[in-house]
Amino acid sequence: MAITADDVKRLRDATGAGMMDCKKALMKSNGDFDAANKFLKEMGLAAIAKRQDRATNNGRVFVRVTDDKAVIVQLSCETDFVAGNSQFAELGENICSVVVEKGYTGINDELNGMVNDLITVIKENMALKQVIVIPLGKDEFASSYVHGEGSLGVVVTFKTDKPEVADNQLVKEFANDCALHVAAFTPSYFSTSSVDPAYIAEQKEIFTAQAVLLDKPAKVVEGIVKGKLSKHLAEICFLQQKFVKDDSVSVEQKAKEVGKASGGTLEITNFTYILAGSASCEV
Repeated sequence: MAITADDVKRLRDATGAGMMDCKKALMKSNGDFDAANKFLKEMGLAAIAKRQDRATNNGRVFVRVTDDKAVIVQLSCETDFVAGNSQFAELGENICSVVVEKGYTGINDELNGMVNDLITVIKENMALKQVIVIPLGKDEFASSYVHGEGSLGVVVTFKTDKPEVADNQLVKEFANDCALHVAAFTPSYFSTSSVDPAYIAEQKEIFTAQAVLLDKPAKVVEGIVKGKLSKHLAEICFLQQKFVKDDSVSVEQKAKEVGKASGGTLEITNFTYILAGSASCEV
């Protein structure tokens, strides 16, 4: 059976595969469109298997916030060229949409299938590294920030005592600034109370060893260690860090000020950020 250019174009439009692959599939299936389509999928699955061992150290982070949830998707690929590809970006946004619409809470076969479909077109290994869904109660809301072309994605969650507080312009600006703050300073912990006790003990040992060298009385050494530890925790804990837009107060203090100015209370409940090339999220 003769294979026409229109036949090849029709198959290409339906599958996104290359012209030569479409022609090969049609010839292999004697012009049967459905058989050719199946053949291309089989070729794609075989190609995916061959690429699975390739490192995926590039990629993008996508964020979607709705009234009842915040979604963060980390999609990886082999090269920065593909990370900037419009089809790759569209895939990430589509995954966010499917997660929101279908109520998914993590990675599943359907989402992985969406990634595999693009692998057959772009012919580069990709992986859906993370899908994080953060539920939001009726008294909660979230702000988000995505840096550049998805090199970093941030979500900060808040709780209020009145629904109208979340709609206050001052609160909205502060919430956005908090997301920018996390992107700029990438804090290691949410607050001092969330720091691993083992880490605190280790830092105390280090600061004590440093202070002892000053040859001061024990009480003075104790005070120096306490001061150093307090300063260190204020540098790595989100709530205790100096607020990015006003370094005269901490993030936590600024939240209280903004809540009061808006006629209610405002509490930051958590933050999450993901770096595109990172193996895990930071919370």
